[in-house]
Amino acid sequence: MKYPMKISVKTEILPILLVVASIISGIFFYSRFPEVVTTHWNFQGQPDGFSSRFVGAFGIPLMLVLMYGLFWLFPVVDPKKDRYAEFQKYFHIFRLSIMGVLFAVSIAAGISNMGGTVQIGTFVAAIIGTLMIVLGNYMGKIKNNWFMGIRTPWTLMSENVWNKTHRFGGWAFVIFGLIIIIAPHLPANVSLVLFVAGVLLVTLGTSVYSYWLYTKERKQ
Repeated sequence: MKYPMKISVKTEILPILLVVASIISGIFFYSRFPEVVTTHWNFQGQPDGFSSRFVGAFGIPLMLVLMYGLFWLFPVVDPKKDRYAEFQKYFHIFRLSIMGVLFAVSIAAGISNMGGTVQIGTFVAAIIGTLMIVLGNYMGKIKNNWFMGIRTPWTLMSENVWNKTHRFGGWAFVIFGLIIIIAPHLPANVSLVLFVAGVLLVTLGTSVYSYWLYTKERKQ
């Protein structure tokens, strides 16, 4: 069976290197971590989540292995697999961006758990916010499929609703990314309100917008 997209060394080398590098870094950190490590920090950089040494060292590397496999599988099992060739460039950008951010987070967390000086809250917020902005800029390029993008019943049923919702969603992702970036520099109560507002915009906002577009289209 022919793969739905063009695959080459150029498209796969960086994701594979990220997976290999994450496994090597996990081995390095595991031998140097304490028995309990911090795995989550709030916007102010204060630890608020903990796990075992194994999870701390290998949680993200294992996640990257699984993610790489799933990104390979999705175009094969998608009933709309023929659409992937239309946005394969942006599919690879999405995959590499998400995997790269996860790898960067694992390195920053590892250094922090070894006692290094890392402004973890600011750093993680900055790279995740930047990821949201990058994804937002390319959101409108994603074509109708079952696994990537804003998948509501109404976007999946209408090409026009899909396209317009993704243009709206692109702006929503950019706004949410900016909120994430500035949140660590704001008072805790303000950052929380903005963060919740951003989550609602990206999730509920895009869903309501797609439903409104679909009902409007049906009436016409």
